[in-house]
Amino acid sequence: MRTGSEPTTARSALRARFWLSVWGLVWATFGTVVFVLVGQPGWAAACGVLWLVIAIDLTVIVRHIRQGPHYQPGRDVPPYWPPE
Repeated sequence: MRTGSEPTTARSALRARFWLSVWGLVWATFGTVVFVLVGQPGWAAACGVLWLVIAIDLTVIVRHIRQGPHYQPGRDVPPYWPPE
């Protein structure tokens, strides 16, 4: 049931974002190393910048996960105020 307050009570799938960020971090590291070995400094720099952005995002995600139920509620917390 929709209550109309979803934008204010929306929640993020932090664990999914965490694993996708880890996956991106691995690929950005791989790309940086490969482009350095091949001798493409422009692409290596682009992958390095992407790695930096992903690392910052991963730091924010871990911070939100560690803040507890405010950002990562359990299964027993409803996604919105129940209708009366």
